[in-house]
Amino acid sequence: MLDYLLQYGLFLAETLTVVAAVAVVVLLVAALATRRRGGGGPERLEVRDLGARYREMKQTLESGLLGAKERKAAAKARKRASKARQKKGRADRPRVFVLDFKGDIRASAVASLREEITAVLGFARPEDEVLVRLENAGGLVHEHGLAASQLLRVRKRGIPLTVSVDKIAASGGYMMACVADRVVAAPFAVLGSIGVLAQIPNFHRLLDSHGIDFEQFKGGEYKRTITMFGENTDADRAKLRQDIEDIHGIFKSFVTEQRPGLDIDKVATGEHWLARRAKDLGLCDTLITSDDYLLEANERAELVGVRFVAPKRFSTRLAESLAVFAGGAEAALWASERDRRLSL
Repeated sequence: MLDYLLQYGLFLAETLTVVAAVAVVVLLVAALATRRRGGGGPERLEVRDLGARYREMKQTLESGLLGAKERKAAAKARKRASKARQKKGRADRPRVFVLDFKGDIRASAVASLREEITAVLGFARPEDEVLVRLENAGGLVHEHGLAASQLLRVRKRGIPLTVSVDKIAASGGYMMACVADRVVAAPFAVLGSIGVLAQIPNFHRLLDSHGIDFEQFKGGEYKRTITMFGENTDADRAKLRQDIEDIHGIFKSFVTEQRPGLDIDKVATGEHWLARRAKDLGLCDTLITSDDYLLEANERAELVGVRFVAPKRFSTRLAESLAVFAGGAEAALWASERDRRLSL
């Protein structure tokens, strides 16, 4: 068995080395191409007029589908609408600031989200609205807690906050969604999963069978409980279960504070539901896609897309790729040991 593991380890190391080498070459080519295009650059905030995009799409269809007389009438109607907007003044119309958040296990997009919200809060008025198009299946507790706290900043400033879910807002993703004044979701989006999970493999018996000792020293009784390589005791397991229940309790309290009408004991079982059922349970308010929501909002407000862009240095991307390919297996093991895969 040990020989097999050693052979497999050598094969894995060779494979990862080849993959890492290929990744370095690809990144070098991409970096050179980006430099030639003038890409990268400093951090920046991008602002887009989403309403203009919709008007351009409509005009393109009119040009391709309508006859000459109809096109002329449509052009006059557009001109009248444009004059009406100018007469009223764009500054006088309410604005809907549209932000996108696509989550991963570490909620990496929170770095951009905090900058986008800071920018919006410096400009938004109480009559405006912030719409977050959210796609997030959950992940690490502290990372998603920070993401939810960023959305709370909008609520605390008295600016209406809407979260739109087209695909999924589960676990840590739902922790973010529930902060909104209103949660809207596509009919088959997934919501819920209000629970906490911890999982970790244990190799103690395998090591022991080959005469390999694992020694661990700690200051503080609970500095480390469950371990991947040592022998876990019932007391260690009990402590981890206690930690999980404590976090779950805080999670439930947070959701209850944001949506007090929920039957929290009914929805905080770790289950998830399609939005059609989630609406009946009170997890969302309206069944509508983000596309239709924006089309409706375009009739009453200026739509402003906001995105913070922070290009990564080549050295950073190279280091991340090497960590994934060359040291992926070891990094995953020690990340599991460190975080104990405690996730929402």
